[in-house]
Amino acid sequence: MKFGQQLQQEIFPPWRLSYIQYDVLKSELKQRQLAHDWTDQDEQDFVELLESELDKVYDFVTAKLNEVEARISYCERTIQTFMNNPSWSSDQNWNVMDEALTEVLFDVNDLAKFTRLNYIGFQKILKKHDKWTGLNLTQGFVPQLRAKPLDKQRFDVAIVFISSLHDICRLQGKPRTGNAAAGGDQNAFERATAKYWIHPDNVTEVKSIIMLHLPVLIFNKDKRYEPSDSAISSVYFDNDDFDLYTGRLQRDEGAEAIRFRWYGPMASNSIFIERKTHHASWLDGASVKDRFRLNVEEVPRFISGELSADAYADQLRAKGTDEKTIEGNHFIAKGIQTSFNEKQLKPVLRAFYNRTAFQLPGDQRVRVSLDTDLTFIREDNLDGITRRGPREWRRPDVGIDYPFSYLEDRDILRFPYAVLETKLQTHLGQEPPEWLTKLVDSHLVHEVPRFSKYLHGACYFHRDRMPLLPWWLSEMAIDIHKPRSTNFGLTRSKSFKPLIDGQYRRAMEQEERRMSIVADKANAENKNDNNGRIFDRNDDDMVMSPSPFDDPLMSSATLSPTSRQEPMPRSSSAGNTLIGSPVHTPSLAKPPVEPWLQAPPPPVSSSSSPAPSVFMADEEQGLKKKKKKNKKAKEDMELQELGEPVQIDKGSLRLDMQDEEKKSKGMRRLLGDKGPMYIEDPNNKGSMIPIKKVKIDPKVFFSNERTLLSWLQFCALLLTVALSLLNLGQGTSRIAGGVFIGVGAVVAIYALYRFEKRAWMINNRVIGRYDDLWGPAVLCALLVGALIVNFYLRFG
Repeated sequence: MKFGQQLQQEIFPPWRLSYIQYDVLKSELKQRQLAHDWTDQDEQDFVELLESELDKVYDFVTAKLNEVEARISYCERTIQTFMNNPSWSSDQNWNVMDEALTEVLFDVNDLAKFTRLNYIGFQKILKKHDKWTGLNLTQGFVPQLRAKPLDKQRFDVAIVFISSLHDICRLQGKPRTGNAAAGGDQNAFERATAKYWIHPDNVTEVKSIIMLHLPVLIFNKDKRYEPSDSAISSVYFDNDDFDLYTGRLQRDEGAEAIRFRWYGPMASNSIFIERKTHHASWLDGASVKDRFRLNVEEVPRFISGELSADAYADQLRAKGTDEKTIEGNHFIAKGIQTSFNEKQLKPVLRAFYNRTAFQLPGDQRVRVSLDTDLTFIREDNLDGITRRGPREWRRPDVGIDYPFSYLEDRDILRFPYAVLETKLQTHLGQEPPEWLTKLVDSHLVHEVPRFSKYLHGACYFHRDRMPLLPWWLSEMAIDIHKPRSTNFGLTRSKSFKPLIDGQYRRAMEQEERRMSIVADKANAENKNDNNGRIFDRNDDDMVMSPSPFDDPLMSSATLSPTSRQEPMPRSSSAGNTLIGSPVHTPSLAKPPVEPWLQAPPPPVSSSSSPAPSVFMADEEQGLKKKKKKNKKAKEDMELQELGEPVQIDKGSLRLDMQDEEKKSKGMRRLLGDKGPMYIEDPNNKGSMIPIKKVKIDPKVFFSNERTLLSWLQFCALLLTVALSLLNLGQGTSRIAGGVFIGVGAVVAIYALYRFEKRAWMINNRVIGRYDDLWGPAVLCALLVGALIVNFYLRFG
């Protein structure tokens, strides 16, 4: 597909005028070429036009980003007010803020797509210019693109703050147990990993989807989050024969990968010495990653052997470190130093990326990381070019300033995709959450089993030395940008309202909660029927439908009623959660809600299937039956008022006239009254679900007036005939005229009565028949009767 067509298809309509005018630039380029040879004046005019478009796009992105930051700041201040004033901390207020943050998240996603699409547009038009004119404007336009960059992801900070505030709304200001830094110094990790590539167009959307289920993990919550906090740099070591590369590629028993890693800027003092081992012999064949920490000035001494493993253990012992940690770190340090001495390891490759990690603090069972701006940089001197000194273990001329424009092309490889990595502690029985399974099966990701950053970078720079190459190199030649085949992900309705997996967020959340309650009820009934038998995970009778907003480590089928009623114990302060706490669902901390109090499923639309009957719930009877849950019911009714409106097409909802006669007057209620209106759940006999009131279209009133005028026109015609018979006729004609006058008067009064009644029903939103069932039939009977009287008197 040509880029011009792609641009038109992917344009976000409300921002249409702010996109790059690609077709205009292309037309300008083509028309000048056809009119005459390209001149210096043409080049100057085209550059000015290009700069004008860049200014327009950049200013729009900057303004929108400032607007997003202002909205986030407003939400943060409002949430802080809720936390400081418990009287304002109601379910309704928390949900309003949660909805507001979701709206901001969608705008960030749209803005990221807008920026990406415009950046590609400028690259395309520059390339087309160079091809048609023979000039090199692509290189000459670099200063303008650096001054007003569109290629950098500038939305990570906003997503992190939204994640933090989103989590506080879920917890309703309550603190959560768990330390974000827990596991930061852990020296051994045993996890099952899977890796995926993500097209740059989908990066922000994938981040947003994960954020709705897992919080962005921030290790240091004492400082404000900065873009440099996500930077990770790793220097990989190997020898001249690339033995570690070959062992990892062939997955030999005990194959190692050794790297030195630091987080954040180059000034970071902590360097993590890491070793990945495939089928480690000391763990009964399990693959493991282990590591320990050194200060940056100690690294050269450790590589040379001046700082031995024993000396390092003595340092830890002097600091008061526990003996178990000392033994573990000593074992790792000794093994790595042995590999350095036996295999003559040297720095070979640096991998840089910005990582966004998603995880519950202190809980390693489920962890998802997303690496963007992945870049490979040469660290070796194998080609005769000196890139670092003999005592240096990393290049001093390279920082974390992506895209590293100052490096020569021979020293750098910018990976075109982001890398998604899922890590599950399957040895502890952890299964992948349902939402994660849906994500990795969607069009947004492309699975690449056993992808390795080191193997990819090393084979690129040293392909002539490699006897074997990774299998996924052939995948680089295909387009991993897949078309959207389902409603999964973040979309917008025709009215540009946010949709999650094709549904309004509130409707989806309430429906998932309703299904989880049904699952709990089914499990309880099954246990009673089987004398307390506990169902296995694979039992066919077990119903599981975890909410996409529930804790990702638990499903509704595994939660007891007690765990739903009582919040999990928490230790950290609420104030500390403003910048980086995890996501938790308020539904887990609430008692189960009766099915008849649940919110509606997705919007109702007309179909060929019979429409469910609608009736009004008797509030007094319902409250008498649910006295103990009166307070909870009231809160849920308030929540439902925040739901999206149900679009009711003609014929979608009807009033069952037979049931209406059987119902008491107390069961009938006007739509204008306070409280919800209920509809029978077709999937659950005997239970009801509420629906949202629909806004009245002004055309409904005009239709009512047109109906009245039609009846009055008929009356006027009838009265005209009657008056003619009275004034011009004699005897029998006058009697017939009098009968017609009576019929016309009755019809006019009846038409006025029906008009007023319909207007009252519309204003009060009464569910019922708006057509006239008996009026036309009675009118026909009166007219026929009048004609019979007239013929009888005339010819009888």
